[in-house]
Amino acid sequence: MAVPKRKTSKARRDKRRASNIKMTAPNIVKCPQCHEPNVSHRVCGSCGYYKDKEVIKVD
Repeated sequence: MAVPKRKTSKARRDKRRASNIKMTAPNIVKCPQCHEPNVSHRVCGSCGYYKDKEVIKVD
């Protein structure tokens, strides 16, 4: 079984993990019903529609 000969330093460990943390911002699109900014593939918070169907009632 392979066992490391020396302890991996914090800097080397963190350099290796740095590429996994890069995340992109969610894609903002206009809602086709009310034209408010909305995160894509989510129910619109202002009108309650998703893909031309009313999913939730919004007052």
